[in-house]
Amino acid sequence: MIFEVEPQEKKRKKGPKITVIGGGTGLPVLLRNLRKKDAEVTAIVTVADDGGSSGVIRDYINVVPPGDIRNCLCALSPMNSLQKDIFQYRFKSDDQFFAGHAIGNLIIAALTEMHGNNIFDAIRLLSRMMSIEGHVYPAAEEPLLLRAEFEDGTIVDGESQLAKHRKKIKHVSVHTYDENRKPIASREVVEAIMEADMVVIGPGSLYTSILPNLMIEDIGRAVCETKAEVVYICNIMTQLGETEHFADSDHVRVLHEHLGERFIDTVLVNTESVPEEYLNQQKHEEYLYQVKYDFQGLRDQGCRVISTDFLKLRENGVYHDGQKVIDELFTLLRSVKHD
Repeated sequence: MIFEVEPQEKKRKKGPKITVIGGGTGLPVLLRNLRKKDAEVTAIVTVADDGGSSGVIRDYINVVPPGDIRNCLCALSPMNSLQKDIFQYRFKSDDQFFAGHAIGNLIIAALTEMHGNNIFDAIRLLSRMMSIEGHVYPAAEEPLLLRAEFEDGTIVDGESQLAKHRKKIKHVSVHTYDENRKPIASREVVEAIMEADMVVIGPGSLYTSILPNLMIEDIGRAVCETKAEVVYICNIMTQLGETEHFADSDHVRVLHEHLGERFIDTVLVNTESVPEEYLNQQKHEEYLYQVKYDFQGLRDQGCRVISTDFLKLRENGVYHDGQKVIDELFTLLRSVKHD
């Protein structure tokens, strides 16, 4: 069954156009706070996730992994808390048939199937249903495979497998499941980058949430060519099997090396110390220690540096304070506009 989807009316705001690229838990934090501002917001979301509910769904029905998309839709929706709780509800692990699946993931998968496996139209319809204030686009319109090459020459496929090897990563790339085709960006994605006043990358896992988007050739090229201010929000904590022992300058170096040129204009880094009791105490010990601050290393790569206290501690976890980040982004927008 295929339904016609009318073009979504773009709710134009008078404020700046801000395009945010990423995935994981960091992206929705920014979007929730951006929704309160006078800005036209677009989220570009990774489609290389192969773990958890998203991974199971993509394997069964070959659909773009829906988890990050679901979280971004909720972040940009004005629905009340009960409606969002229903959409976000995850079945308990002892519910054998639905174990671990979020209702929103199932809805996205169902709409995609109803639209002839067209994830773009499915998200567009769901965006209207949820009265999204902004736009959510998958980075590509098909699930992609993340491939990592380690310093020792070994190669591993799959985002969920990468951190398990605990080896230094040399390079990551993304591939379609048909090796004869290159991944291409979803409709509207390149336009959203090229027409933006600001492109925000992160926060999120460097190798599994950020780079899977940028390694799609036309997205990487657009990020390098856009006249927008390109901002990277550096993670506060290092990550197991990915960025162990990294400084903030190492994150930027890896981004520049992967795209073959310096494209980051400004870096936001947290300089507030994380309390000792929060170090190496994250869920499943995924996060290890605080990212080291290397001001000179960032400046040597041509970046403007905004460093302050972005720290927010909650639920025994270390997060960015979304409101502080957004305030700094809008201050930067005003200063760049007057340069």
